Amino acid sequence: MTHIAVLGSTNMDLVAYVEKAPARGETVTGREFRTIPGGKGANQAIAAARAGATVSMMGAVGNDGFGSRLRSTLDHSGVDTDHLRTTEGPSGTAHIVVDDEGGNAIVVIPGANGTVDHLSPGDEGLIASADALLLQLEIPLAAVIAGAEAARAHGVRTILTPAPAQPLPPELLAATDLLVPNEHEAATLTGVPDPHAAAYVLLDQVPEVVITLGSAGSLYAARGQEPITVPAPQVTAVDSTGAGDTFVGALAVALAETRPVREALAWAAAAAALSVQRAGASASMPTRQEIEAQFAS
Repeated sequence: MTHIAVLGSTNMDLVAYVEKAPARGETVTGREFRTIPGGKGANQAIAAARAGATVSMMGAVGNDGFGSRLRSTLDHSGVDTDHLRTTEGPSGTAHIVVDDEGGNAIVVIPGANGTVDHLSPGDEGLIASADALLLQLEIPLAAVIAGAEAARAHGVRTILTPAPAQPLPPELLAATDLLVPNEHEAATLTGVPDPHAAAYVLLDQVPEVVITLGSAGSLYAARGQEPITVPAPQVTAVDSTGAGDTFVGALAVALAETRPVREALAWAAAAAALSVQRAGASASMPTRQEIEAQFAS
């Protein structure tokens, strides 16, 4: 079975559902509040596990109630948490407002994620055993770079989600095989608003790029190849939180299974389309059987 390693964040998502998100200085009445396990690292791990991979999670949770629930959620989703350490203090949290159009605004408090600034004993061996390593930017860059360089040293494919968007150090780019920003992150990284033009800029830094375009699908570009645009299934979004992580987790599985790129992108888009029709991040992620059914439809 495909083995995906994930080095990244675990957060408890504190989600408020509202008709319309408040403007600065405005107070609105919400409809519902939920606490949902999330974090970009944990989300991608759960997405990949539900998509059919064996998945191992590296990172940290706090020694609070949120930390226990985060670990339990990963365990019950089939994610190996032997390399998920527990630290003193609070777990990471994400404070999310979701409006009736499925859009969201998010404030992340790192908590225990901020302690993940290096690889722990055994992490490099775990990375070496994987078919791919998934990385994001919700833990300190030092650990992201160390993970990417360990993967490169062992010939393991690195897939980086550059979120939250920030300047990427040359040593991280040099160890990244596939960069997966959304269109806003791509524009932030390049200063170029057009996704196709941004992709060509990014190819000067990494060999492959997938730019996610929301309901418009995704754009794949690689050095020496013509770009590919793959549409997304047209669905009514309820909550887009975690859709990008669902896409990346499913994409990693599809690519590790050596599916052709166009098929892998369409398969990942099917997974993301299912996720936006449900509330929450990790709670919305589809199973492999659901993805296959959506993909075939």
